[in-house]
Amino acid sequence: MTYCVGMAVDDGLVLLSDTRTNAGVDHISTARKMSVFEQPGERMLVLMGAGNLSLTQAVLHELSEPADPSQPTLWSAPTMADAARVIGRAVRCVHQREAEALQEFGVDFNCSFILGGQIAGNRPRLFMIYSAGNFIESSAVNPYFQIGEAKYGKPIIDRVLTPSTPLDEAAKCALISMDSTLRSNLSVGLPLDLLVYEKDTLRVTRFVSIDQDNAYFEMIHRTWGERLRQVFGEIPDPDWQVSPNVPALQRERALVLYRAPVGADGIEHEHDVKPAQTLAQAEKGKSQRR
Repeated sequence: MTYCVGMAVDDGLVLLSDTRTNAGVDHISTARKMSVFEQPGERMLVLMGAGNLSLTQAVLHELSEPADPSQPTLWSAPTMADAARVIGRAVRCVHQREAEALQEFGVDFNCSFILGGQIAGNRPRLFMIYSAGNFIESSAVNPYFQIGEAKYGKPIIDRVLTPSTPLDEAAKCALISMDSTLRSNLSVGLPLDLLVYEKDTLRVTRFVSIDQDNAYFEMIHRTWGERLRQVFGEIPDPDWQVSPNVPALQRERALVLYRAPVGADGIEHEHDVKPAQTLAQAEKGKSQRR
């Protein structure tokens, strides 16, 4: 599996991916999930893929060596939306060629992509492309996309990221999101590829490959764990004292308590267990008797 996250903020884009691949515990390897299509001063596009590695690579081959040279490519698409359509068409082309054969072997057609970048004359944009070739675009309401093992790294992004988040803070948020995923899922692993794109530069200016020796990521890993434990310890424990302002009937309304009645021999018999009355039931019985 893998984990990739792309963020679109006012100042640019943040794109982060891991490199672990696996086909079982005995077949763990590394492969780049991030590809960059750059023509300095004219366009800078980043594509990250997750899912079946053979399929994501087949889509990349289709993009670099299209079956129909007359069709638009990532180098000629006039807008980022057109670039997303180029990738969607490549996904469908691979599906037409490979899906039926894969189905015979019980293999699902599973691939998804995040596309981010900017083309001269247009603003930076971020898209997610599905395995059917359709796509959606990020917005101010949802300024990020995740593919792969997304659930572990999602909470921190939801709490921190907004369109006005500075680029460096967005990059820090992405790295914490990745650290949480690495901590909880063995199918995601180092090294990581991090690309931070500054709006209107139309070239790669900030890229780093992060391994286990990277001092900043090690600091992120250590500090995030320590601060989480610190904040957790500062939150008060549950208070089990009953509040005098809450009526007894309201406290007990949903309680169903099972008690074993004592038999004539003074011994509790398991087959005699019946649900005890709640206070709500008792009050109802009193009103009916009245």
